[in-house]
Amino acid sequence: MRQENYNRAAAVAYARRWAMGRNPAYFDFERLGGDCTNFASQCLFAGAGIMNYTPVTGWFYRSASDRTAAWTGVEYLYRFLVNNRSVGPRAREVSREEVLPGDLVQLGDGGGEFYHCPVITAVAPEILVAAHSFDALDRPLDSYVYERVRFLHIDGVWRW
Repeated sequence: MRQENYNRAAAVAYARRWAMGRNPAYFDFERLGGDCTNFASQCLFAGAGIMNYTPVTGWFYRSASDRTAAWTGVEYLYRFLVNNRSVGPRAREVSREEVLPGDLVQLGDGGGEFYHCPVITAVAPEILVAAHSFDALDRPLDSYVYERVRFLHIDGVWRW
C-alpha cells in the first residue's frame, strides 16, 4: 500500500459548493437524524478520491440503503479514520493549533457523545467550518455551543 496526499483544496471546494445545498448524487439524511457526517464524508471523498468498500467497518456510499455506518455516523466515522489500516483516508486526533482546511472537527456533550461533524474551511485568523444539519458556510467554530471537541487531521489517503 502507498500513501498519497489528501487534496485539501478539493475537499474545501466541495464544502463551499454544497454547504448550503444538497448534492443530488447523495441522499439527504436531515430528517433521519441529521446530515452532518454524510456531508463531511462527501467532502472527505472529494479530497481522497477513494472509498473503502470493506463491509461493515469500511467507509463507502453507494445509496441510502447501501453504505457503511462510518459514512453517516459521527462516532463511526471517527473510528474508521483513526483506525483505518486499509485503503481510504486516515486521520489522527490533534490539537486545535494543528488543524488545516479540509480537516474535521467533532463536537460533543459532557457525557462523551459526539454529535456534530463540521468540515474546517479556514484556520486563520479563526477556525471556520462548513456543515449540514443547521447548514453553515464559514461559520466560526467558536459560535457553536459544545462541551467537548476533537480535531481530526487527515494525514493522507492509502491506496493499493
